[in-house]
Amino acid sequence: MEIVKTKVAIIGSGPAGLLLGQLLYKAGIDHVIVEQRSADYVSSRIRAGILEQVSVDLLTEAGVDENLKAHGLPHSGIEILTQGQKHRLDLAALTGGKQVTVYGQTEVTKDLMHAREQAGLSSYYEAHNVQIDDFYTQPKVTFQYQNQPYQIECDFIAGCDGFHGVCRASVPEDKIKTFEKVYPFGWLGVLADVPPVADELIYVQSERGFALCSMRSETRSRYYLQVPLTDHVDNWSDEQFWDELKNRLDPESREKLITGPSIEKSIAPLRSFVTEPMRFGKLFLAGDAAHIVPPTGAKGLNLAASDIAYLSSALIQYYLDGSEQGINEYSEKCLQRVWKAERFSWWMTHLLHRFETESEFDHKIKQAELSYILGSLAGQTTLAENYVGLPYEIKHLSEFQQAS
Repeated sequence: MEIVKTKVAIIGSGPAGLLLGQLLYKAGIDHVIVEQRSADYVSSRIRAGILEQVSVDLLTEAGVDENLKAHGLPHSGIEILTQGQKHRLDLAALTGGKQVTVYGQTEVTKDLMHAREQAGLSSYYEAHNVQIDDFYTQPKVTFQYQNQPYQIECDFIAGCDGFHGVCRASVPEDKIKTFEKVYPFGWLGVLADVPPVADELIYVQSERGFALCSMRSETRSRYYLQVPLTDHVDNWSDEQFWDELKNRLDPESREKLITGPSIEKSIAPLRSFVTEPMRFGKLFLAGDAAHIVPPTGAKGLNLAASDIAYLSSALIQYYLDGSEQGINEYSEKCLQRVWKAERFSWWMTHLLHRFETESEFDHKIKQAELSYILGSLAGQTTLAENYVGLPYEIKHLSEFQQAS
């Protein structure tokens, strides 16, 4: 058996694991990444693409913002379409200049993978039978790599391996509590190489169901439709998708919509999920391994980034200062932000989607609430503050270096 000794073993090579690896590398902390999938599979996954400013700042600190600055699309507002009328929320004006940036998660992953490759850092892709053990005492990770058994001996394990990963599943049932809500619909998403219908995202509340007009670039668009969970993607032709999207848009947007062949089409179920706590001895859960949000609030990738901000700061503090304060506070600090993002995503989902179980009274109340939000400075500010991302405080690498 090949024995590998390191300080931090990161399980999972999605954005969370890669970003943690990059931040540890910048701090000079030895680590390795173990990933069950191939590098090509990881880099080709289609995911969300709205970055909060704090996420952009973290990628800048990690030194992987060159493409983001060149190709990211800063957005200072969003539009909400309801009862046939569009209403623009000026995010920047409502939040003291904050904005979001459109930049696909696929591109974030590729940027981080490229930086890791350039630095010559250790990654084990297509690792099989990954197991974690003894994470309350002396953590170990075992797996098969290129038909050879491996064991990693480390100080800490970062579980960044997603909702179905081995890390959360390895925690004893009496040590963990989960909270979950499954929504009775999904999002049918289409990616197409066509210009977006508008310069900013359009969130659509219609009698036919929710829709979202988003984008990945000035020439690539991402559109979504609320559909029943019983729908299958094969039952939706491109023509049917575009026709239904038009039915949910206002006349002006319908006229501007440019259609084209889909290059990716899928249905994603919606759920809210939280694990408490997010630390188990020397095992930390981060990103989708610890929580899932419905995509309505654009929080999934951003929550993963804030987890990694807290975790990287805690580990850097431990190795540079010898302090365990950040490690001990990791779960509590993360969960405070997680539950606020869960609340916002749940609220946006309920506000903009049509539920089969809602009565006409429920529907009228929802319309009244949305009318209030859009007509009130206080209501708009609440939505805008949550959408651009609630702030969080961490100690950055430069502060540790100055102190030492």
